[in-house]
Amino acid sequence: MLRYIPLVLALAACGTDQRYLIDAPEVAGSARVRVATLEVREVSLPSYAEASEILLENADGGLTPVKNAVWADDPVRAVTLAIAEQVSARSSATAAPEPWPLDEDAQAAVSVTVAKLVAQANGSLRMSGQYAISSYDRVVAERIVPFSIVQPLASTGPNDIAVATGAAVSELSSDIIATLGR
Repeated sequence: MLRYIPLVLALAACGTDQRYLIDAPEVAGSARVRVATLEVREVSLPSYAEASEILLENADGGLTPVKNAVWADDPVRAVTLAIAEQVSARSSATAAPEPWPLDEDAQAAVSVTVAKLVAQANGSLRMSGQYAISSYDRVVAERIVPFSIVQPLASTGPNDIAVATGAAVSELSSDIIATLGR
């Protein structure tokens, strides 16, 4: 019986998944925007992008999990938090994810709906969809803005997919900041 323990341990080690962060790069700057506070509503992702597995789109359009690689955090939570952090760090607004944590309501809210978020075997990551800016007190013009972002992939490995995903979220955050400045 004891002779099988090393085999069981070896097999268990083979199935260990590496975990990768969706981590938007830090970018310096403080753009002036027209709101002091912004609520970032929970980001809507396609069901395949909500999964814990990191996926890669094959040439035939099929999505397959990258071997032994999963997201370190729930992708919806990670993207929502990254947008809030990016807006706060790079603009004059204070941003927080919903539910809004302060007694006084935020001056505006952003709702992001991602229609497509996929790493492609051709060497690019695509993220597209739309975001809506709503302003309770009409501090900024309410609008719906489409976005389409393409980030290069250094490779189709999980770390490079995570880096490109973070860069795409950063680019989306920049677009949201620019919209809030108008």
